[in-house]
Amino acid sequence: MKKLASRILSIKPSPTISVSEKARKLKSQGKRLVDLSIGEPDFDTPTHIKNACIEALDKGFTHYTSSKGIIELRQAISTYYKKYFGVDINPNNEVIVTPGSKFALYAALQCIIDVDDEAILLTPAWPTYWQCVESAGGRIVEVNCGDSFKLNEESLKNAITSRSKAIIFCSPSNPTGGVLTIDELKIISDIAIDHDLYVVSDEIYRMLVYDDVKPYTMLSFDKLRDRLIVIDGFSKTYAMTGWRLGFVIANKDIIDGIDKIQQNTTTCPSSFVQYAGVAALLGDQSCVESMVREYDARRKFLVKELNSIEGIRCPNPKGAFYVFPDFSILNLDSISIANQLLDYGVVTIPGDAFGSGGENHIRISYATSMDEIKLGVNLIRKFISDKMGKH
Repeated sequence: MKKLASRILSIKPSPTISVSEKARKLKSQGKRLVDLSIGEPDFDTPTHIKNACIEALDKGFTHYTSSKGIIELRQAISTYYKKYFGVDINPNNEVIVTPGSKFALYAALQCIIDVDDEAILLTPAWPTYWQCVESAGGRIVEVNCGDSFKLNEESLKNAITSRSKAIIFCSPSNPTGGVLTIDELKIISDIAIDHDLYVVSDEIYRMLVYDDVKPYTMLSFDKLRDRLIVIDGFSKTYAMTGWRLGFVIANKDIIDGIDKIQQNTTTCPSSFVQYAGVAALLGDQSCVESMVREYDARRKFLVKELNSIEGIRCPNPKGAFYVFPDFSILNLDSISIANQLLDYGVVTIPGDAFGSGGENHIRISYATSMDEIKLGVNLIRKFISDKMGKH
Protein backbone atom coordinates (compact mmCIF):
# COMPACT_ATOMS: atom_id res chain seq x y z
CA MET A 1 0.00 0.00 0.00
CA LYS A 2 1.27 3.49 -0.83
CA LYS A 3 2.36 5.62 2.08
CA LEU A 4 0.39 8.45 3.61
CA ALA A 5 1.03 12.04 2.55
CA SER A 6 4.32 13.46 3.79
CA ARG A 7 2.56 16.43 5.38
CA ILE A 8 0.68 14.03 7.66
CA LEU A 9 3.70 11.86 8.37
CA SER A 10 5.65 14.98 9.33
CA ILE A 11 3.19 15.88 12.09
CA LYS A 12 4.83 14.90 15.35
CA PRO A 13 2.99 13.09 18.13
CA SER A 14 2.41 15.12 21.25
CA PRO A 15 5.50 15.22 23.51
CA THR A 16 3.11 14.59 26.41
CA ILE A 17 1.88 11.27 25.03
CA SER A 18 3.86 9.16 27.52
CA VAL A 19 2.35 11.11 30.41
CA SER A 20 -1.16 10.85 28.94
CA GLU A 21 -0.86 7.12 28.37
CA LYS A 22 0.40 6.56 31.91
CA ALA A 23 -2.49 8.62 33.32
CA ARG A 24 -5.02 6.57 31.35
CA LYS A 25 -3.44 3.33 32.57
CA LEU A 26 -3.51 4.46 36.20
CA LYS A 27 -7.13 5.54 35.93
CA SER A 28 -8.08 2.18 34.40
CA GLN A 29 -6.47 0.54 37.43
CA GLY A 30 -8.70 2.57 39.71
CA LYS A 31 -6.10 5.07 40.95
CA ARG A 32 -7.53 8.38 42.14
CA LEU A 33 -5.91 11.17 40.15
CA VAL A 34 -6.05 14.92 40.73
CA ASP A 35 -6.18 16.35 37.23
CA LEU A 36 -4.41 19.70 37.08
CA SER A 37 -3.71 19.39 33.37
CA ILE A 38 -6.99 20.40 31.78
CA GLY A 39 -6.98 23.66 29.80
CA GLU A 40 -10.69 24.35 29.91
CA PRO A 41 -13.00 26.11 32.35
CA ASP A 42 -14.66 23.90 34.93
CA PHE A 43 -17.73 26.17 34.90
CA ASP A 44 -20.91 25.44 32.99
CA THR A 45 -21.80 27.64 30.03
CA PRO A 46 -23.91 30.56 31.37
CA THR A 47 -27.66 29.97 31.22
CA HIS A 48 -28.56 32.91 28.95
CA ILE A 49 -26.11 31.62 26.34
CA LYS A 50 -27.58 28.10 26.45
CA ASN A 51 -31.08 29.54 26.23
CA ALA A 52 -30.17 31.49 23.09
CA CYS A 53 -29.05 28.25 21.46
CA ILE A 54 -32.24 26.45 22.50
CA GLU A 55 -34.32 29.32 21.12
CA ALA A 56 -32.45 29.17 17.82
CA LEU A 57 -33.13 25.43 17.57
CA ASP A 58 -36.83 25.97 18.39
CA LYS A 59 -37.04 28.60 15.63
CA GLY A 60 -35.56 26.18 13.11
CA PHE A 61 -32.14 27.78 12.69
CA THR A 62 -30.62 24.42 11.77
CA HIS A 63 -29.49 25.04 8.20
CA TYR A 64 -26.35 26.25 6.42
CA THR A 65 -25.26 29.81 7.08
CA SER A 66 -22.90 32.07 5.19
CA SER A 67 -19.43 30.55 5.18
CA LYS A 68 -18.30 33.71 6.98
CA GLY A 69 -20.87 33.18 9.73
CA ILE A 70 -24.23 34.83 10.32
CA ILE A 71 -24.20 38.59 9.96
CA GLU A 72 -25.77 38.93 13.42
CA LEU A 73 -22.71 37.38 15.04
CA ARG A 74 -20.24 39.32 12.92
CA GLN A 75 -22.07 42.52 13.89
CA ALA A 76 -22.03 41.44 17.54
CA ILE A 77 -18.25 40.95 17.33
CA SER A 78 -17.91 44.43 15.85
CA THR A 79 -20.14 45.94 18.54
CA TYR A 80 -18.26 44.14 21.33
CA TYR A 81 -14.83 45.34 20.21
CA LYS A 82 -16.08 48.90 19.77
CA LYS A 83 -17.69 48.93 23.23
CA TYR A 84 -14.84 47.38 25.19
CA PHE A 85 -11.76 48.40 23.19
CA GLY A 86 -12.81 51.38 21.08
CA VAL A 87 -11.75 49.77 17.81
CA ASP A 88 -13.73 49.66 14.58
CA ILE A 89 -14.22 46.36 12.78
CA ASN A 90 -16.14 46.05 9.52
CA PRO A 91 -18.44 43.04 10.03
CA ASN A 92 -18.75 42.51 6.29
CA ASN A 93 -15.12 42.02 5.35
CA GLU A 94 -12.86 42.09 8.44
CA VAL A 95 -14.22 39.17 10.47
CA ILE A 96 -15.02 35.52 9.83
CA VAL A 97 -16.60 33.05 12.25
CA THR A 98 -15.02 29.60 12.48
CA PRO A 99 -15.72 26.25 14.17
CA GLY A 100 -13.37 26.97 17.05
CA SER A 101 -10.30 29.17 17.40
CA LYS A 102 -7.96 26.27 16.60
CA PHE A 103 -9.40 26.06 13.08
CA ALA A 104 -9.20 29.86 12.93
CA LEU A 105 -5.47 29.63 13.63
CA TYR A 106 -4.96 26.80 11.14
CA ALA A 107 -6.80 28.58 8.32
CA ALA A 108 -5.12 31.92 8.99
CA LEU A 109 -1.65 30.37 8.85
CA GLN A 110 -2.55 28.50 5.67
CA CYS A 111 -3.25 31.92 4.16
CA ILE A 112 0.10 33.52 4.99
CA ILE A 113 2.74 30.77 5.38
CA ASP A 114 4.41 29.39 2.26
CA VAL A 115 6.91 26.55 1.92
CA ASP A 116 10.20 27.45 3.68
CA ASP A 117 8.73 30.55 5.33
CA GLU A 118 9.71 31.15 8.95
CA ALA A 119 7.27 32.09 11.68
CA ILE A 120 8.76 33.59 14.84
CA LEU A 121 7.02 32.17 17.91
CA LEU A 122 7.28 33.60 21.40
CA THR A 123 7.80 30.62 23.70
CA PRO A 124 6.88 28.82 25.89
CA ALA A 125 3.83 28.30 23.70
CA TRP A 126 0.93 26.00 22.88
CA PRO A 127 2.20 23.01 20.83
CA THR A 128 -0.41 23.45 18.08
CA TYR A 129 1.45 26.49 16.70
CA TRP A 130 4.31 24.27 15.52
CA GLN A 131 1.99 21.83 13.78
CA CYS A 132 -0.08 24.54 12.07
CA VAL A 133 3.01 26.30 10.70
CA GLU A 134 4.70 23.08 9.63
CA SER A 135 1.56 21.76 7.93
CA ALA A 136 1.67 24.89 5.77
CA GLY A 137 5.28 24.12 4.82
CA GLY A 138 6.91 26.64 7.12
CA ARG A 139 9.07 26.31 10.20
CA ILE A 140 9.04 27.82 13.67
CA VAL A 141 11.85 30.03 14.99
CA GLU A 142 11.57 30.22 18.78
CA VAL A 143 12.15 33.31 20.89
CA ASN A 144 12.36 32.29 24.54
CA CYS A 145 10.41 34.63 26.81
CA GLY A 146 10.98 32.57 29.95
CA ASP A 147 8.55 31.36 32.55
CA SER A 148 7.32 34.90 33.29
CA PHE A 149 6.77 35.53 29.56
CA LYS A 150 8.81 38.72 29.23
CA LEU A 151 9.82 39.92 25.78
CA ASN A 152 13.48 40.51 24.98
CA GLU A 153 13.52 43.01 22.13
CA GLU A 154 17.00 42.09 20.91
CA SER A 155 16.19 38.38 20.86
CA LEU A 156 13.15 39.08 18.73
CA LYS A 157 15.13 41.23 16.31
CA ASN A 158 17.89 38.63 16.10
CA ALA A 159 15.37 35.95 15.12
CA ILE A 160 14.40 37.80 11.94
CA THR A 161 15.83 36.53 8.65
CA SER A 162 15.03 37.00 4.98
CA ARG A 163 12.58 34.10 5.29
CA SER A 164 10.63 35.56 8.23
CA LYS A 165 6.92 35.93 7.50
CA ALA A 166 5.13 36.39 10.81
CA ILE A 167 5.40 36.83 14.57
CA ILE A 168 3.06 34.59 16.55
CA PHE A 169 2.23 34.93 20.23
CA CYS A 170 -0.49 34.35 22.79
CA SER A 171 -1.01 36.84 25.60
CA PRO A 172 -2.12 36.02 28.24
CA SER A 173 0.14 33.05 27.72
CA ASN A 174 -0.57 29.37 27.62
CA PRO A 175 1.33 27.83 29.48
CA THR A 176 2.86 30.53 31.69
CA GLY A 177 -0.10 32.80 32.40
CA GLY A 178 2.24 35.72 31.71
CA VAL A 179 0.82 38.86 30.10
CA LEU A 180 2.84 41.06 27.78
CA THR A 181 2.78 44.75 28.71
CA ILE A 182 1.49 47.41 26.32
CA ASP A 183 5.10 48.54 25.84
CA GLU A 184 6.10 44.99 24.85
CA LEU A 185 3.16 44.75 22.47
CA LYS A 186 4.21 48.04 20.87
CA ILE A 187 7.71 46.66 20.36
CA ILE A 188 6.20 43.70 18.50
CA SER A 189 4.06 46.07 16.42
CA ASP A 190 6.99 48.34 15.54
CA ILE A 191 9.28 45.44 14.61
CA ALA A 192 6.59 43.84 12.45
CA ILE A 193 6.03 47.09 10.57
CA ASP A 194 9.75 47.78 10.17
CA HIS A 195 10.42 44.27 8.81
CA ASP A 196 7.20 43.77 6.82
CA LEU A 197 5.94 40.88 8.96
CA TYR A 198 2.46 39.66 9.78
CA VAL A 199 1.46 39.51 13.44
CA VAL A 200 -0.73 36.63 14.61
CA SER A 201 -2.10 37.57 18.01
CA ASP A 202 -3.92 34.74 19.80
CA GLU A 203 -6.19 36.57 22.24
CA ILE A 204 -8.32 33.66 23.44
CA TYR A 205 -7.41 34.35 27.12
CA ARG A 206 -7.60 38.14 26.82
CA MET A 207 -10.44 38.69 29.32
CA LEU A 208 -8.90 36.43 31.99
CA VAL A 209 -6.54 38.91 33.65
CA TYR A 210 -5.86 39.79 37.28
CA ASP A 211 -4.54 42.41 39.68
CA ASP A 212 -3.87 45.69 37.87
CA VAL A 213 -3.89 44.20 34.35
CA LYS A 214 -6.62 45.34 31.96
CA PRO A 215 -7.77 43.40 28.88
CA TYR A 216 -6.04 44.65 25.73
CA THR A 217 -6.07 43.87 22.03
CA MET A 218 -3.45 44.35 19.33
CA LEU A 219 -6.20 45.93 17.24
CA SER A 220 -5.53 49.09 19.24
CA PHE A 221 -2.34 49.63 17.19
CA ASP A 222 -3.84 51.37 14.14
CA LYS A 223 -0.66 51.22 12.04
CA LEU A 224 -0.53 47.45 12.48
CA ARG A 225 -4.04 46.69 11.30
CA ASP A 226 -3.18 45.79 7.67
CA ARG A 227 -0.75 43.06 8.78
CA LEU A 228 -2.55 41.92 11.95
CA ILE A 229 -4.45 38.66 12.43
CA VAL A 230 -6.37 38.35 15.70
CA ILE A 231 -7.46 34.87 16.75
CA ASP A 232 -10.29 34.79 19.27
CA GLY A 233 -13.19 32.67 20.41
CA PHE A 234 -15.69 31.84 23.11
CA SER A 235 -14.20 28.76 24.79
CA LYS A 236 -12.21 30.31 27.62
CA THR A 237 -14.09 33.52 28.39
CA TYR A 238 -17.59 32.02 28.32
CA ALA A 239 -16.84 28.38 29.26
CA MET A 240 -17.88 27.19 25.80
CA THR A 241 -15.09 24.76 24.87
CA GLY A 242 -17.43 22.10 23.50
CA TRP A 243 -19.43 24.54 21.38
CA ARG A 244 -16.51 25.05 18.95
CA LEU A 245 -16.96 28.69 18.09
CA GLY A 246 -14.13 31.05 17.19
CA PHE A 247 -13.37 33.89 14.83
CA VAL A 248 -10.62 35.77 13.03
CA ILE A 249 -10.26 39.53 12.66
CA ALA A 250 -7.97 40.59 9.83
CA ASN A 251 -7.83 42.53 6.58
CA LYS A 252 -10.17 41.71 3.70
CA ASP A 253 -7.65 39.67 1.72
CA ILE A 254 -6.91 37.37 4.65
CA ILE A 255 -10.60 37.03 5.52
CA ASP A 256 -11.38 36.16 1.90
CA GLY A 257 -8.60 33.56 1.96
CA ILE A 258 -9.91 31.96 5.14
CA ASP A 259 -13.39 32.04 3.61
CA LYS A 260 -12.14 30.00 0.64
CA ILE A 261 -10.70 27.40 3.01
CA GLN A 262 -13.90 27.28 5.03
CA GLN A 263 -16.10 26.99 1.94
CA ASN A 264 -14.13 23.93 0.87
CA THR A 265 -13.71 22.26 4.26
CA THR A 266 -16.10 22.95 7.12
CA THR A 267 -18.67 24.88 4.99
CA CYS A 268 -19.74 27.04 7.95
CA PRO A 269 -19.87 27.04 11.73
CA SER A 270 -22.88 25.43 13.39
CA SER A 271 -25.89 27.67 12.81
CA PHE A 272 -27.56 27.54 16.23
CA VAL A 273 -24.23 27.77 18.05
CA GLN A 274 -23.63 31.10 16.34
CA TYR A 275 -26.78 32.53 17.93
CA ALA A 276 -25.40 31.49 21.31
CA GLY A 277 -22.31 33.52 20.40
CA VAL A 278 -24.45 36.60 19.85
CA ALA A 279 -25.96 36.19 23.31
CA ALA A 280 -22.52 35.75 24.84
CA LEU A 281 -21.09 38.96 23.39
CA LEU A 282 -24.14 41.20 23.73
CA GLY A 283 -25.56 39.77 26.95
CA ASP A 284 -24.77 40.31 30.61
CA GLN A 285 -21.01 40.04 31.23
CA SER A 286 -21.32 39.49 34.98
CA CYS A 287 -20.91 35.76 34.35
CA VAL A 288 -17.40 36.43 33.04
CA GLU A 289 -16.59 38.68 35.99
CA SER A 290 -17.76 35.96 38.39
CA MET A 291 -15.56 33.32 36.76
CA VAL A 292 -12.55 35.65 36.76
CA ARG A 293 -13.00 36.35 40.49
CA GLU A 294 -13.00 32.62 41.22
CA TYR A 295 -9.95 32.00 39.01
CA ASP A 296 -8.18 34.82 40.80
CA ALA A 297 -8.80 33.29 44.22
CA ARG A 298 -7.47 29.95 43.02
CA ARG A 299 -4.44 31.63 41.41
CA LYS A 300 -3.48 33.45 44.58
CA PHE A 301 -3.80 30.31 46.67
CA LEU A 302 -1.87 28.14 44.23
CA VAL A 303 1.04 30.55 43.74
CA LYS A 304 1.38 31.10 47.49
CA GLU A 305 1.31 27.39 48.29
CA LEU A 306 3.72 26.36 45.54
CA ASN A 307 6.22 29.02 46.55
CA SER A 308 6.01 27.78 50.12
CA ILE A 309 7.45 24.42 48.99
CA GLU A 310 11.20 24.42 49.51
CA GLY A 311 13.04 24.49 46.20
CA ILE A 312 10.07 25.37 44.01
CA ARG A 313 9.88 28.74 42.28
CA CYS A 314 6.51 29.74 40.85
CA PRO A 315 6.16 33.07 39.00
CA ASN A 316 2.99 35.01 39.76
CA PRO A 317 0.96 34.97 36.50
CA LYS A 318 -1.34 37.83 35.60
CA GLY A 319 -3.64 36.02 33.19
CA ALA A 320 -5.20 32.83 31.80
CA PHE A 321 -5.67 29.97 34.30
CA TYR A 322 -2.22 28.38 34.46
CA VAL A 323 0.88 28.54 36.61
CA PHE A 324 4.28 27.39 35.36
CA PRO A 325 6.47 26.47 38.34
CA ASP A 326 10.18 25.72 38.04
CA PHE A 327 11.32 22.33 39.39
CA SER A 328 14.99 22.75 38.42
CA ILE A 329 16.10 21.78 41.91
CA LEU A 330 15.25 18.15 41.11
CA ASN A 331 17.68 17.99 38.16
CA LEU A 332 15.05 16.13 36.12
CA ASP A 333 13.59 16.85 32.71
CA SER A 334 9.96 17.95 32.74
CA ILE A 335 8.59 14.71 31.29
CA SER A 336 10.23 12.75 34.11
CA ILE A 337 8.79 15.20 36.64
CA ALA A 338 5.27 14.87 35.20
CA ASN A 339 5.56 11.08 35.07
CA GLN A 340 6.74 10.86 38.66
CA LEU A 341 4.00 13.22 39.83
CA LEU A 342 1.53 10.76 38.32
CA ASP A 343 2.80 8.15 40.75
CA TYR A 344 1.72 10.52 43.52
CA GLY A 345 -1.68 11.01 41.86
CA VAL A 346 -1.30 14.39 40.16
CA VAL A 347 -1.75 14.98 36.41
CA THR A 348 0.20 17.91 34.96
CA ILE A 349 1.68 18.88 31.58
CA PRO A 350 5.48 18.74 31.15
CA GLY A 351 7.03 22.05 30.19
CA ASP A 352 9.04 20.52 27.34
CA ALA A 353 5.78 20.36 25.37
CA PHE A 354 5.83 24.15 25.09
CA GLY A 355 9.23 24.70 23.49
CA SER A 356 12.17 26.73 24.77
CA GLY A 357 11.65 28.10 28.25
CA GLY A 358 9.69 25.04 29.32
CA GLU A 359 12.61 22.94 30.49
CA ASN A 360 12.33 21.76 34.14
CA HIS A 361 8.84 23.24 34.39
CA ILE A 362 5.34 21.82 34.54
CA ARG A 363 2.07 23.48 33.61
CA ILE A 364 -0.61 23.40 36.28
CA SER A 365 -4.16 24.47 35.49
CA TYR A 366 -6.35 26.03 38.14
CA ALA A 367 -9.46 25.61 36.00
CA THR A 368 -10.71 23.10 38.56
CA SER A 369 -12.23 23.22 42.02
CA MET A 370 -10.37 24.64 45.00
CA ASP A 371 -10.71 21.28 46.73
CA GLU A 372 -8.85 19.58 43.88
CA ILE A 373 -6.21 22.29 43.85
CA LYS A 374 -5.62 21.93 47.60
CA LEU A 375 -5.32 18.16 47.29
CA GLY A 376 -2.99 18.51 44.31
CA VAL A 377 -0.72 20.95 46.13
CA ASN A 378 -0.46 18.62 49.13
CA LEU A 379 0.55 15.74 46.85
CA ILE A 380 3.13 17.93 45.09
CA ARG A 381 4.49 18.96 48.47
CA LYS A 382 4.89 15.31 49.46
CA PHE A 383 6.53 14.51 46.12
CA ILE A 384 9.12 17.26 46.57
CA SER A 385 9.73 16.31 50.18
CA ASP A 386 10.34 12.69 49.23
CA LYS A 387 12.63 13.62 46.33
CA MET A 388 14.66 16.09 48.37
CA GLY A 389 14.98 13.54 51.15
CA LYS A 390 16.66 11.16 48.72
CA HIS A 391 19.34 13.67 47.72
